[in-house]
Amino acid sequence: MKMGSMPIAVIMQRRAVQHRWADEAWEAVGVVPDRGQLPRLQVLSQSPERDYYLVSGLELELYTDENEGYYENCMAPESKVFVLWRMEEGKAIPVRASVSYVEGTRMFDSGEQADGVAMPAEIYAWVAGYLREHYQPKPRGRRGREHG
Repeated sequence: MKMGSMPIAVIMQRRAVQHRWADEAWEAVGVVPDRGQLPRLQVLSQSPERDYYLVSGLELELYTDENEGYYENCMAPESKVFVLWRMEEGKAIPVRASVSYVEGTRMFDSGEQADGVAMPAEIYAWVAGYLREHYQPKPRGRRGREHG
């Protein structure tokens, strides 16, 4: 069941590389909340060595069946937003994003292009607020015995 969503934009980076099979490398390097009125694709900076693009149109969505993954991500030393992207017309375009550690692992295991980027404080606060309201971590007692 979908419990919440937040529109986001992803910062994509293109780097020039000298490699036998490629002359450029792409990756997601940042995520920001999207307050609206952003164009679908905006050039932030360009140079022969490195380009940055802001790509809007994605939403982070929170579902009750991913609560454990959200919790694991929030408890990690560095919480991430996981971004899956594909090449479209010569540019890397994000197609999905998640704050679930479990879904992020599925993205990496899928064989598609995916990156984990540092979760901004505003998104972390949103996810943590959701978890406080909708999730109770499983007690980690001694061998499953509950104490009351």
